[in-house]
Amino acid sequence: MGFRVNTNIDALRAYYQLARVNKDTTKAQLRIASGKRINEVADDTSGFNVGTSLKGKIAVMKAAKNNVSAAKDMMATAEGQLLGINDLLVKIDGKLSDSTNPTNDRTALASDIIALAKEIQSTLTNAKFNNTNLLYSGAGAGFTFQVGEAGDTLHIDFAASLASSGGGGYASGISTSLGSFANLTASTLECTTGSTSVASLQTALASLKSAVSDALGDIGNFTQRLNIKEETLNTSITNAESSVSRLFDADVAMEQLNATRGSILSQSATAMLAQLNMAPQAVLQLFQ
Repeated sequence: MGFRVNTNIDALRAYYQLARVNKDTTKAQLRIASGKRINEVADDTSGFNVGTSLKGKIAVMKAAKNNVSAAKDMMATAEGQLLGINDLLVKIDGKLSDSTNPTNDRTALASDIIALAKEIQSTLTNAKFNNTNLLYSGAGAGFTFQVGEAGDTLHIDFAASLASSGGGGYASGISTSLGSFANLTASTLECTTGSTSVASLQTALASLKSAVSDALGDIGNFTQRLNIKEETLNTSITNAESSVSRLFDADVAMEQLNATRGSILSQSATAMLAQLNMAPQAVLQLFQ
């Protein structure tokens, strides 16, 4: 310690140490209060940049996960409608078989088949998910969902088999095939050969049933793919959240240790500053 009064170097050094201790203590206390390791960019600039980028990717993946859920819900709706159509087609098949019995009332059978065919037409036309047609009016083109980060999309076209059934494209193909049943007459059920006969109706019905079966198979396959996408997204989101937590979340236990240490050092530094600040008074002894 020098005997200089005008500038107390030792006290200044103690002051700077006290200021640094108080700064570190305040930072630890702020982290405990906020629960965050990075409260301002200067705390960790590179970590802040990496964490912000990860947060953006997490937001995209969460949105993609919502898209996957929407796609699954959409296909579940379509599946329910197709299962209903399949049941109606089975009933029509049974009615056609009954019509081959000359003792049955073919007029009544024709009325039953017409009613079933019109209900199938109604189901195809009105099967919607959030006002989006699922089985008719352009649905054959399919639906595209983003199921991951930008560029990771899945094109779902479970109605493609329906589009090709009956020939002549999606709407015309289905309409033409079902039209044969919706405009049925008892005389048609009495015919055994020709383009307007029970045999031709059975052939058209087999085509429709095959198309519905293929559509249901496509729905099953796409649902499996979406389940895998969902699991992958869940894993990716969890790992990304873990990285963001490592970068931004404070280790409260460690910060509590730092705050306690800082508090003790602050008290001792204050005491030493007080002593060093009074040290030059020893020079007064020279004037006695």
